[in-house]
Formats: sequence, structure tokens, C-alpha cells
Amino acid sequence: MCHWALQLANGYSLLNSVEEPVVQTENIIPLAKARLLAPVCPSKIIAVGLNYRSHALELGMRIPENPVLFLKPPTALAGPGDEIVYPAVSQQVDYEGELAIVIGAQGRNIPEIKSRQYIRGYTLANDITARDVQKKDGQWTRAKGFDGFCPMGPCVVTDLNPGEIEFKTYINGICKQTGKTSDFIFSIPRIIAFVSEVMTLFPGDVILTGTPPGVGGMKPGDVVRVESAQIGILENTIVTPPNA
Repeated sequence: MCHWALQLANGYSLLNSVEEPVVQTENIIPLAKARLLAPVCPSKIIAVGLNYRSHALELGMRIPENPVLFLKPPTALAGPGDEIVYPAVSQQVDYEGELAIVIGAQGRNIPEIKSRQYIRGYTLANDITARDVQKKDGQWTRAKGFDGFCPMGPCVVTDLNPGEIEFKTYINGICKQTGKTSDFIFSIPRIIAFVSEVMTLFPGDVILTGTPPGVGGMKPGDVVRVESAQIGILENTIVTPPNA
């Protein structure tokens, strides 16, 4: 089952998310008369810094003993089709296609064996990063926290086998990344258990599960697409800042 968030051409919004009950309807809304919104409304966006064995090999990094966590602010959230502003303070903005876990129930100190009970479903994300800012600051908050730096969508799929999810990242139609959950260093149950040792998870919260090899730069005018046959297409265009 897929959950969507739509904004209709008449200005009204139709939200089918983890915060609202699912309403069955026979109404058909033409896509041309609606704009897809991000299908989540998180209190926080948690991300795993390194979670693909092939990516660790690509970077020449040791496999971490535990997940490396950081946060992106909810103001970084963007939806499918939204334009992503290239910050004027950066000269290197990178794409990082990722699978995202959407939390469906409040939990703290969640055992791995019970983690599935707390998952609403899965969506796609792009952990956009101002790489030069990250290197300059020596930490990740500013580099990953710009408005729009976490597009998600197009929907939340609730009935996937988490061990068999695959996605690809494209820049201007050229495939740059292929991610498979079978390449994870830390499984989804392990990630949820680890995160919930630190902070309470609420319905709608999102956990980004890391990016595969092939991370690279973008420039204004580029179209970045994260695509999964199991979830759909998340596509955004990079634009220059207003009045630039």
C-alpha cells in the first residue's frame, strides 16, 4: 500500500500520512491537477552517516562498530518536483540518494526483534550536502541543514521486504548510484534499536539509512532523480538562489 500527500490545484491539501487516518475514497484526482508533497511530517530527521559496505570500500574507510548518526532539521524537507536552491555560500553541492524509514508508532529502547512494529513504511530521500561547507566546518549540521536539502517521496510504501529494496540515483538521466539493502552494514532493525536508545521516536519521524557509492556534485539546472521500482520516483531540479 502507498500513502501520498497531495496539494490540489484549487489550493486544498489532501494528506494521507502517518498523522492522519487513512480515508478510503473512489475519487480519482488527475496528477495534472495536483502537486505531490513530501509524504511525511517528521518531528526530526535522523540519518546514518555510513551504511553501505561498498561505499566504505570506495572511501577506504573502516567498517564502523556502530551507526554514525546526525540530524537534519525538518525545514530541510522538500517534496517531489520541488526546486532545490543551490546555496550561494557553497561551491560543491552533492547528491546522496537514500532509502528512508518512516516511523509509525512512538517508541523508546525498541528491541531489534520488535522493530517492525514501529515501521510505517519506506520512502526515497536525497541527503543533499554542501560538501565544501562540511569540510570547512568539520561537522555536518550546516552542510546538510539548508532549506530543501532533504527531498522525500513520492509516497510511503508499507508492504516492502526491507531486505530486498533497491534504488538508483540519476543526474540528468545518467545513473550515478545503485543502492541495495542487502549491502547494508547495519540492518534496519539494528538502526531502529540503536537510534531509539538515544531518542524517542514519534509517528512521522524519518530515518535515512545511508547512501551507496557514487556520490557526486550537482550544479544549477541539473535534474536529480532517485528511483525505485518498488517505491517510485523522487525528482528535483537544482536552481540558483533568488537574485543571484
